[in-house]
Amino acid sequence: MTRTVTLSVATRQDANRRLRAAFEGKAQGAHIVFDSADLIWKVLTARRWEILRTMTGAGPFGLREVARRVGRDVKGVHGDVHALLDAGVIDRQENGGFVFPYDRVRVEFTFDRDAA
Repeated sequence: MTRTVTLSVATRQDANRRLRAAFEGKAQGAHIVFDSADLIWKVLTARRWEILRTMTGAGPFGLREVARRVGRDVKGVHGDVHALLDAGVIDRQENGGFVFPYDRVRVEFTFDRDAA
């Protein structure tokens, strides 16, 4: 089974609607929600996207393995992995490794005239 996560921008009202629907038994899927599109781009820099692409569907990794797979130094990857961890995008394993437990990522947000 493919596990998909949706990264989205949502208001508190949107999140509450999704929560009510879940309590009513309607499947919502996995979501990681950000307060604004600006926050998505602040958290998910190009280098962090590269880390997510590497970790997607690949199981848990130690920090050195992540650095090796993305071809970067451990110190730089350490900062990016911890930023993703702090934002709730990746998880820490009991053994000290890190995991992004999804096979597919979908990004969803809408711009409109009032958002500018």
